[in-house]
Parts: sequence; C-alpha cells; structure tokens
Amino acid sequence: MMREVKVVCREMDCGNPVSESRGRLIEDGRRGVRLYRCRGHESSIRQCGRGGPGVCDGEYYRHVTCSESVRLVDGAGLCSGRVEVKSNQSWASVCEADFDRQDAEVVCRDVGCGAPAALQGGLYGEGEGQTWDKEFQCKGKESLLLDCDTSDRENNTCLPGNAVGLTCSEPDDVRLVGGGSRCAGGVEWYDQGEWRTVGTLSDVMSIAVVVCRQLGCGSTVSVLPGNTTRGFGVSCSGSEPSLRECIRTNELRPGLTVICSESVRLVDGAGLCSGRVEVKSNQSWASVCEADFDRQDAEVVCGELGCGAPAALQGGLYGEGEGQTWDKEFQCKGKESLLLDCDTSDRENNTCLPGNAVGLTCSEPDDVRLVGGDSRCAGGVEWYDQGEWRTVGTTDWNQRDVAALVCRQLGCGSTVSALPGNTTRGNGASCSGSESSLRECRRTYDLRPGLTVICSDLLVQPDIFLTDPMGGVFRGHQRPEMFRGYNFTITCSTQPQYPGGSFLLTFTSSNRTQIQPAVNHSAAFLFPAADDSHQGNYSCVYDNYVFSHNFSSESELLSLTITGN
Repeated sequence: MMREVKVVCREMDCGNPVSESRGRLIEDGRRGVRLYRCRGHESSIRQCGRGGPGVCDGEYYRHVTCSESVRLVDGAGLCSGRVEVKSNQSWASVCEADFDRQDAEVVCRDVGCGAPAALQGGLYGEGEGQTWDKEFQCKGKESLLLDCDTSDRENNTCLPGNAVGLTCSEPDDVRLVGGGSRCAGGVEWYDQGEWRTVGTLSDVMSIAVVVCRQLGCGSTVSVLPGNTTRGFGVSCSGSEPSLRECIRTNELRPGLTVICSESVRLVDGAGLCSGRVEVKSNQSWASVCEADFDRQDAEVVCGELGCGAPAALQGGLYGEGEGQTWDKEFQCKGKESLLLDCDTSDRENNTCLPGNAVGLTCSEPDDVRLVGGDSRCAGGVEWYDQGEWRTVGTTDWNQRDVAALVCRQLGCGSTVSALPGNTTRGNGASCSGSESSLRECRRTYDLRPGLTVICSDLLVQPDIFLTDPMGGVFRGHQRPEMFRGYNFTITCSTQPQYPGGSFLLTFTSSNRTQIQPAVNHSAAFLFPAADDSHQGNYSCVYDNYVFSHNFSSESELLSLTITGN
C-alpha cells in the first residue's frame, strides 16, 4: 500500500509519504475506486491499475499523511535521497554547508524514518531546480523542518556536488517476538498505536528477507509458519528496504516466524547462500579480508545461514563493500554454531587491499528430495520443514518452474517431465524458475496437489573396470598396463535402479563401439589378444528406457596402455 501512498503524495505535491492507516467508511454503499498495483514511480494515480467504480460496502478508506514541505528524492527507498524543501510551490535542493546532523534528525523524523545514518553532499546527485537560500539551525527536537530557525546563507553559492544527500535508518516499526532474540520470532508491525501480527499466504521468504534487512539482523536463516494467530496480509518482492513499502491487504492471513543470522550476512550474491561476507561490528556491517578467513571459517558461516558446505571462497568474488573492513582474523575450528563464537586474533597486517573482500558461495541446503522414483533424481517433491519431510504442492501453470528449480538444486540436470503427483496434497510453492533453491520461492499455506518430477540425470554413473584371467594386467605409473598377447575383459556395471537397459562400450582412439544388453545390471566385453590397437581410452554408456523416456549415463574414462611381452 505504501507504493500507492507514494504516488498520492507525489500527485498532490506533498513531499514524501509519512504514514498510512485505515478506517471504516463513514457510510456504507459509498461508491469509490479501488487502487492496486502501483509501482511507486507513477506521477498520477490514474497511471496505476484500477478497479471500479464500484460499491465499497463494508470496506475501508485510507488515511494518508505526507511530509508536505520536505522530501527525499532519487534514493533507494522512502528513507534515503537528496534533501529537497518546498519553496514558493516548487522544490529546492539544500546545500551541504547549510545542513547538519541536527537538521538531519528533524528531516528523518518529519518523513517518518529512524535516526540519520549518512549525510553527504552529492550522495544522491544534483537537483535540477533551484537551491534553498537559507541555512537551517535546528535544535534536533522539532517535529517539522520548517519549524526550525533559519538564517541567511553567508555565501550565496552552492558548488556542484554539494546538494546534500541523507540516509535515515528505517523506522522502528517492525519486531520479532517470542524467539529469545531480537533477530528471531513472530513478525509484528506497529500500526495505529499497537503491535499487530503480520500474516501471509505466500511471499514468506521475501517478507523474511525484508524483515531481517530492516532490523539489521543479517541474512535469513529460516522461515516457519507462525502460531494460530492470524494477521493482516503483506506481500513483498524482497527488494524493499522496509516492510512498510510492501503491499498490504486487510484480509487475515496466517502469521510467520522468522530467524535471522543476527551477526553475519552474505550480500550481493545470487541467493541466500552466496555473497560477500559481512560481519556486524558496532551496529554497522564490515566486510572481511580474504587473508583473515579460511575454509573452516566458511564452514561455520554456511552452517549459521542454514546453507550446505562451502563451494567457493575467493577475494573480490562479489565485489567490494562500501563501509569498513573487519579488523580481526577469524580462527574457527569448523564446528562452532556461530561465527562470533570463533576465536579471533589481531590482524598482522592492518590493511586489506582492493579486491580482497572475501566472497563465499555455499552449496544449497539439503532440504529437498524426490521420493518413490527409485532414483534421487525422480519422484514426488518433498521439502524438509519443521523437523519433518512434507509434500510440496503446486498449481498446473507453475509445475515446470518448480520442477526446473528442484532438478537444479539437486544437481540432477534439466527437467524431463513434471506431472501431478498422487492424491497427497501439500503446501503450495510458487517459483519463477530463477531462484537458486526451493526455499527462495513463494510459499502458500493452502493445500495444492503434489508434484512428481523426473530430471535428466536420472541414472547413476556406471562403473568401468579391467580384469584378465591370465595375470597380464599390472598397474603402471599413470594408468593400467596390459602385456601384449594376453586376453582381457572390460566390465561395465551400474547400481540396480531399473531392470533392463544396455551398455555401449566406446573406444575414443577409433570409432569402434560394442553394445551388450545389461544382465544383472552389468555387461562384460572380452578382448582375446591385446595388441597396440587396443591402447587408448574406454568408457561405458548405460542406456535405459524408463518413465516413457530414453535416459543415458556415461562412466569415467578407463585409460589402457599396451606394453611388451
């Protein structure tokens, strides 16, 4: 709803949105227009998607408060941007020299945000219009910027690059309760003088990302359904800087419980399990130098964030942080639960060269599986949630996206088929297909039909090995060696997943191939007398027709050398 409020304040030329609340219509049967799907950049509410006119019987009106005389523009959200003041019905930027910390405190309060976090000329570009010609002299306690005293500016010029930019912290209107920490618990939002439960039918991971970010609590570790308490619905994309910028509905939805990492996070990565490592230090975030962070430290961070084992660790992998650098060297043993439980020591060299902010990629958590298909890459989709495996359900139109994500997360290749599962129904998952793991998809609490997925890497990799009945094989320095004139056998085998199938033996030094049916899941290829033409690389390809599709899997290479008698 805050996006729609932002458009209303802009169209009325009333600065930034400060708050919005709801109340009953004064009289039932009043006709009106329902606004929805504003993106926040529109210049008029007419550019938003609309419903109506219709009867608002039993619905609510919206009460909007705008800042009226001050606004922050060109920032990342409602609480950051270039400071502009309304002067003679037009907006004027403010020179950095005329604006200090106490002035910033008043502006942040005026626009409904938290305390000032950053104040700098040119931080959010230059305004196109005029420059405010006064110097503010706030004491910091005023409610509105225009309540502050002003004085004539000593120097009537403001050089380029000095239009003051301000970043305020997000408002203290969200909290997590009942989790034993300010970074864990049920989500509540301060609204109209009281704390209210936040609920949703979907978007659980997106909401959690926004909440952890707003609270300064690092990365999201897990999201669970809340207790039986229901709250007003919220829908977020995950990119919003605060919860109040998400879409809000008045329908009651199940609450949710969020657990954040609190003291460590991964930023600028492709998902929840990759990014630049940052540690919380004195209420701000600091990047970590590659020289101060090793594989055991990475194991602790991946575990703390609910991810799998470390997969990549490299300086500059996810860019450089804009803030400070952590001034200690971590000395984890790899078994700690939290990074800040690890020992630290003073850094030998107090500098961290550019390009050395450590980036970390963890594998995705082992919280998804396919069951009932005689392969880890085929079967009904299940998700490990709250200590047990649960069926994942989905709608017909989203089956392929969910299936593609599951196959990718399991390392099972691409999707071959996605079909409705058995009669078991499960909590719905809605994916775009671009997520790195299923837990990043939107999750709904309504029961949907289960889903059976078959991935391309259905068959396990077959084995290939060399035997001989006459003792002509011995192990060379690099690979097996075979005496000339001796017979030998190359055997292909696979695990007993599915009956039938065949083995193709390929010889990379020529176009020769041999095919045999799989008997008891193996096949033996006999060579009567070894000679130089048999030297080279061999591989086994296992083919089988299952689930109405052809599948194949290739073994590793077997390199064979032919040597003297």
